[in-house]
Amino acid sequence: MGRSAAFFDLDKTVIAKSSALAFGRPFYRDGLITRRDVVKSAYAQLMFRLGGTDEQTMARTRDYLAQLCKGWRVDQVRQIVAETLHELINPYVYAEAAALIEEHQAAGRDVVLVSASGEEMVRPIGELLGITDVIATRMTIEDGRYSGEVEFYAAGSSKVEAVREMAKERGYDLEESYAYSDSFSDVPLLESVGHPTAVNPGRALRRLATENAWPVLEFRHPIPLGKRLRERPAVPVAAAAIGVGVGVAIGIAWYGRRRGRGRSA
Repeated sequence: MGRSAAFFDLDKTVIAKSSALAFGRPFYRDGLITRRDVVKSAYAQLMFRLGGTDEQTMARTRDYLAQLCKGWRVDQVRQIVAETLHELINPYVYAEAAALIEEHQAAGRDVVLVSASGEEMVRPIGELLGITDVIATRMTIEDGRYSGEVEFYAAGSSKVEAVREMAKERGYDLEESYAYSDSFSDVPLLESVGHPTAVNPGRALRRLATENAWPVLEFRHPIPLGKRLRERPAVPVAAAAIGVGVGVAIGIAWYGRRRGRGRSA
């Protein structure tokens, strides 16, 4: 038996919102996002919701986000994330997820965050949680700026490929490993380990969890890490009874709606 690991999706699994949505306002404030971007991103998010999570939709989303970020200074993005991390992310960490992460670490397992959001966002969030290993989207960088190309898009089957590559390098036994996600698009990730768990699943993932007798966890307490409810462990629900990505587009669209309501007030 080899070593084992626990792979956690980030958005709506470890934190109660889109990680990129959380940084939408400071990105707009610092001039990285324009009003035109707000409209285009809202449309891109609508198309993603209507089109689902097939390979073509994910490819279009990947290419759009790459162009959106083209020319951004990497150090500026990192500075924004560092300055706003505790304000915008800390209060939305699920207490149950934080406790579960600690349980896996106490058991000697490596914990890995796996997210379609950009590595510049995901890695600092991991550090906030005491996690050093991440699998996240990486943009190509030239002369300190994003070039408009994606080096690695951590979504769909690419997530699984990265997990398997990491397992091979480190000697993880995936049959003894764990994976957690809320998203049906992460079914390949869940199926790649011996212990898959659906977290706050939607209807499709809940149905699949029921069919496969996977555990289901309901996380309901986003609390700042310093005040998290350690006495509230994650409570599994019997599956038979009842888991820079697209979040950037969600965040921009959300901010645009907020601005629209403010103008109409």
